[in-house]
Amino acid sequence: MELPALATADQLGAWMQTEPAELPESAALVLDVASRIVRAEARQSFTRGTSTALLYPHEGWTVLPQRPVVSVQNVHQGGQLVPAERWQLVRDRLRLPDDQPATVTYTHGYAAVPGDVLAVVLTLAGRVLSNPGDLRQESVGSVSVTYAAETIGASLAPADRDLLARYRKRVSVVGLR
Repeated sequence: MELPALATADQLGAWMQTEPAELPESAALVLDVASRIVRAEARQSFTRGTSTALLYPHEGWTVLPQRPVVSVQNVHQGGQLVPAERWQLVRDRLRLPDDQPATVTYTHGYAAVPGDVLAVVLTLAGRVLSNPGDLRQESVGSVSVTYAAETIGASLAPADRDLLARYRKRVSVVGLR
């Protein structure tokens, strides 16, 4: 499923303090790519949608991968529909009757893109559009401009990764018997 960009050209224009009509034709592509990079780093879609996931509970609990969880439509275990009164949703965790693999269909995502995520997408897109040639340094006469390493290529800066870290699913260590 193709997801929409996390930011619009109007938002990018405002972020870059220019009119959206003055942005290059590639702005929509750059926003799409920046959104994909952010989603890959956070491992979240951010966009409201419905997904089906195969999950493996441990001690009756499993974590739904996309957040925030809005609702659970249905749960199947062993090929059978699990009645709603036999499972319990607690934030992004699902309590199931047993540890059988479960197929869960649920609605998740934000009504609006969180501000910090929007800032990362717009900053990344702005960097790409401001330095499309991936220059490290350029000089014209007595004027010399040096770009920071973060402005080269379509990649996230360490500060961007730090902002997105809170959206990543937490990993825990489980002792084996």
